[in-house]
Amino acid sequence: MKSLRRTLIFPAPREVQPSELSEFTGKGGHMGLLLKFAVFGIFFFPSNMVIKPIGAAGTVPIILAVLLLAVWLSSALFGLHNPLKSSNPGRLGLGLLWVGSCASYAALFSGFTGNTNVSAQAAADRWLILILACGGIALVTSEAVRTLDNAMSLVRAILAGAFFCCIVALIQFLFRVNPMVWIQEAMVGFTDNGGNTAFQVRGFMTRVAGSTFHSIELAVVCAMLLPLSIWRGLYDRSGYKWFHWTGTALLVVAIASTVSRSGVLGLFLGLAVFIPFMPRVARRWAVIAAPAAMAALFVAIPGLVGTLTSSFTAGNSDPSLTTRTNNYPRVAEMFGELPYLGLGPGNYMPDNALYILDNQYLNSLVTLGLVGFVGTLAYLALPAISSFIAARASRIPPLRCLAGAIAAGGAVAAGCSLTFDSMAFPVFALSYPLIVGLGGGTWIMIRREIELRNNKTPDHNNSGPPLKALPSRPSTPNAKASTWTR
Repeated sequence: MKSLRRTLIFPAPREVQPSELSEFTGKGGHMGLLLKFAVFGIFFFPSNMVIKPIGAAGTVPIILAVLLLAVWLSSALFGLHNPLKSSNPGRLGLGLLWVGSCASYAALFSGFTGNTNVSAQAAADRWLILILACGGIALVTSEAVRTLDNAMSLVRAILAGAFFCCIVALIQFLFRVNPMVWIQEAMVGFTDNGGNTAFQVRGFMTRVAGSTFHSIELAVVCAMLLPLSIWRGLYDRSGYKWFHWTGTALLVVAIASTVSRSGVLGLFLGLAVFIPFMPRVARRWAVIAAPAAMAALFVAIPGLVGTLTSSFTAGNSDPSLTTRTNNYPRVAEMFGELPYLGLGPGNYMPDNALYILDNQYLNSLVTLGLVGFVGTLAYLALPAISSFIAARASRIPPLRCLAGAIAAGGAVAAGCSLTFDSMAFPVFALSYPLIVGLGGGTWIMIRREIELRNNKTPDHNNSGPPLKALPSRPSTPNAKASTWTR
């Protein structure tokens, strides 16, 4: 407990220049091509297209993510990096989820849960592979991000994939055509495993999913990445500003096109966490731009106001709400039968759509038991909490804003997981580890900033590589922007 307290408590701040910070965060290196390709592939390659001999886990994004984990493990075994020097709260949450999943997996295969048929074991295998893939993305990301330049390079790759997804959603919304079908037809050797829902009717409108599995997933992922897109718009000096902000606008339009309550919840939750960490001038613009953007959306999309209003005020007449509440007694009964390790990873497979648990925490409680529930809670909550604490501690504007954006993205993921079984959706499941990894890299950078303020030697056991010298070389992606954003 004392070591955890020391990790989470920051000392009093003192001014540190960004040019100093970049030379003290170790050799993060450049963003590897494999990592960037894997990040973009999460949004580009359809998650319903699989290599048949591998099964549901044989999608391109999962294969690339597992390959990332193999590279990370190999580099650690050959001494190319020391993983113990890069510990962070997000890695702790990931580790707890791994422990809970492995414990439930072992209980299933040992017959402790009494449900050891072939389909149950296959579902458990898929879950374990997914968790390993998530770990590969999170671990490699936290190792790669050591400077603001590293973070900006990775965020560009993330947003490139997200913008592609939003363009697909816009085409679906305007023309009722699904461009993902064209990509599926070009994937020779892959089989359509099903499960995706490109179009869905709600009220007077048709909801779209973009390149994700479902409209709710699209809404939550876009809300999760919106703060990072705003951060990029503020601090990215490469390319054209109009292009950066167009991508940000596309994320907002994609959220609106889903007509999703989860998307609206994520949008407001993310902005509520992020805006206080924005630069002063940007905060003032946000107060003006947010209402104007909402008004423009309501005018541009006929029927949006009425459909959203009816979905929020439907109450007991909305079946999507009543099915959630009606499942609570069933969850309590199943948890009472196997409280500690659950049914087994991925082994809640209802034969009726009304029994689907649209709540990731309840799903984890049933499938992974109390041990796995604690791991899921830590995995979804710790990155947001730690990034929020780190953002409050930082005095470097772009770094503080980045930590706030990561905290906002983590808060969206944790909050919206109450409204849908988030880890069952592949794009969310593989994009959220990017938030975890970015949070870990940012945590290490801010630990370095604090050490520089206090002129002390870094803790080699939990905060990263050692300090070396103090050369003065500009390094932030927005050195020129720092003056107007203070």
